[in-house]
Amino acid sequence: MHNQRNLLLAVLLCGLLLFGWEAGINWFYPQPVEEVRRDQAATPATAPRHTREGGLTDPAAMAAERRDLRTALASPQRVAIAAPAIAGSIDLIGARIDDLTLTGHRQEVDRDSGPVRLFSPLGTPAQHFAQFGWVGEGVRVPDARTAWQATGGPLAPGKPVTLTWDNGQGQRFGIELTVDEKYLITAKQTVANRGGGPIVVRPYALINRTSATASLDQWTMHSGPIGYFGEGVDFSTDYSDVTEAGRVSPEGSARWLGFTDIYWLSALIPQTGTGVDADFRAAGGDTVRADVIYDPVTVPSGRQIARVTRLFAGAKESTILAEYESAGIPQFVNAIDWGWFGIVEKPILWLLRVLYDLVHNFGLAIILLTVIVRAVMFPIAQKQFASMAAMRAIQPKMKAIQERYKDDKPKAQQEIMALYKSEGVNPLAGCLPILLQIPIFYGLYKVLMVGIEMRHKPFALWIQDLSAPDPAHVLNLFGLLPFTPPGFLAIGVLAILLGISMWATFRLNPPAADPIQQQMFQFMPWILMFVMAPFAAGLLIYWITNNLLTLAQQSYLYSKHPQLRAQAVKDKEDRERETARDAKVKG
Repeated sequence: MHNQRNLLLAVLLCGLLLFGWEAGINWFYPQPVEEVRRDQAATPATAPRHTREGGLTDPAAMAAERRDLRTALASPQRVAIAAPAIAGSIDLIGARIDDLTLTGHRQEVDRDSGPVRLFSPLGTPAQHFAQFGWVGEGVRVPDARTAWQATGGPLAPGKPVTLTWDNGQGQRFGIELTVDEKYLITAKQTVANRGGGPIVVRPYALINRTSATASLDQWTMHSGPIGYFGEGVDFSTDYSDVTEAGRVSPEGSARWLGFTDIYWLSALIPQTGTGVDADFRAAGGDTVRADVIYDPVTVPSGRQIARVTRLFAGAKESTILAEYESAGIPQFVNAIDWGWFGIVEKPILWLLRVLYDLVHNFGLAIILLTVIVRAVMFPIAQKQFASMAAMRAIQPKMKAIQERYKDDKPKAQQEIMALYKSEGVNPLAGCLPILLQIPIFYGLYKVLMVGIEMRHKPFALWIQDLSAPDPAHVLNLFGLLPFTPPGFLAIGVLAILLGISMWATFRLNPPAADPIQQQMFQFMPWILMFVMAPFAAGLLIYWITNNLLTLAQQSYLYSKHPQLRAQAVKDKEDRERETARDAKVKG
């Protein structure tokens, strides 16, 4: 009766794990809710729904975005951007870089889905742009309505574009824009004073965006304001923090700041050696800004001053970020939210890239990574099995000690520890392979979540995106029925293979001494099948491969330690006889 009660409790706990998983995660790590400002004229019927990659999700807003883009980009007062990694245009009204797409990244898995759009013009539903200007004291400066004159174009590597504007009072303002082969645009802001006396100006740069297009901000992945302040990268500020406070000024000198999504980043890098005020500000509704405002500069008559600000607008490709970091942007590679296990994740991503260069398939690269990890840990597994064999060998001695000191538990424990020492047995050796795999497993999970290298990368057959869950769901007959099952019921082929392979590894292990533990191990593979189903396909491929390698490894090691196999068979037969005897007694 006691065992039956424990078994029922175990089943209830497993059910709670299965059906309460998503609710529990949302409870302990709630997603930030964008609060509506009280002074906002119109209140939306529903808050924007944020997706993992970000972007508009409301059909009406998406239609309005397409319509507004056609109108805004048809303006003749634009200069084209035609760099290898980015394309778009610059609005000469206000000197805004507000039209930017990433040519090397698609919106969807479909190869005809078009490039990812990062920047959109002012007033569009997906508003996101960069702007450069000045604040003046006693001098007329350009503003958001100023019409600039352009020289050069389109903007491309080795082909700068210069914007100029004369205020008619003796001052000439200029913005020289250059772009590299990747995602970095450099803006050199100049003021030439030909007036009769000195003037005081403050050059500035800003990034303005709506949070409605932000990617999902999760406890494992930050989406929102970001920057290098003081001694490290700051992930602590959310869009809601800026909206509520009106202005957030992180402590420490700013080396760069902007906004991050899971895969994309827009950031300003101010000129080194200059004084700047850098902060995040609410700009009304769901719009926020990242501001870089230089200290006031006095420009004497007949002189010219310049400030250089760099703008990164692109994908968070770790190799490119590392190149920029080597070129002087501190900790830029940490714009990727590696988390606590960055020391594990970075080598995993590096090794995956090396393997990908060899096999040209990230799915195969994950399989090869798993093989390498198992090979590295194989000597540890050998020691684990040797320890298990030694533990089996001293079982009679342990039972004798327990019988001798059955009324003196501390003494029995002391004698057993002495027995371990004399026989050279480590009872915890079997835990080491599992403990070593935990950071590797979590590291691969984070790499698949934050590493853009695997975004939209196929494996084989129906797996066309290793960073997304398995799209082949059993409950909708693999897409034949017109609905998508909820997260914990979205069981795909990979999840089923995971459950089967884990069940097989549990079957191969020696049975647990406790019958309740045995029954728990029977349930666990199928519980984990449901829990893991919503995770990235690449992670399930890793775990399935790991299970298959575990089966092969255990079969080999059992052949080297036949006493373990014989003892496991004997234990199983003893328990079956005991179970049959108990059932006969109860009958």
